[in-house]
Amino acid sequence: MNDPQPSDLTHVPGSVADAIAASTGLNAVTDPGPFFHGTSHPLAPGTHLTPGHASNHRPDIVMNHVYFTALKDGAGLAAELAVLLNEGATAHVYLVEPTGEYEDDPNVTDMKYPGNPTRSYRSTHPLLIVDEVDDWVRLSDEQRATWRERLTALAAADAPIIN
Repeated sequence: MNDPQPSDLTHVPGSVADAIAASTGLNAVTDPGPFFHGTSHPLAPGTHLTPGHASNHRPDIVMNHVYFTALKDGAGLAAELAVLLNEGATAHVYLVEPTGEYEDDPNVTDMKYPGNPTRSYRSTHPLLIVDEVDDWVRLSDEQRATWRERLTALAAADAPIIN
């Protein structure tokens, strides 16, 4: 079976994006990409990243979605955070293509962020790994230390998962 072409991809009707659009007058998901995924796992081009795996941020939680963004540096931050939580790992950012419907990520898109300024999405369908990219902004040592403190505090408080 062939993967759908980018022009075939749509958002999920009745999604959070639709609720936000209805309440704010904003359009539903129309972002054409390109899209990126950040992780601490090495993946080969041609691989399909699927839901049903442990979270990069809370390994005790199995993810029902795969998450991605149209902001390369946003994927870079996700990769850097995953590395902070998986000691000895390396940050990876991948150019990805959704293979099915996707929606705005409700973890960052709500009434505080109408219009999805982070351009973050999620899907229950696989993401096709197209290529690894390396021209994303890395955290400074100071930023890394600050994030490590924040993540440690979140874990100690058993705060909600970061996707």
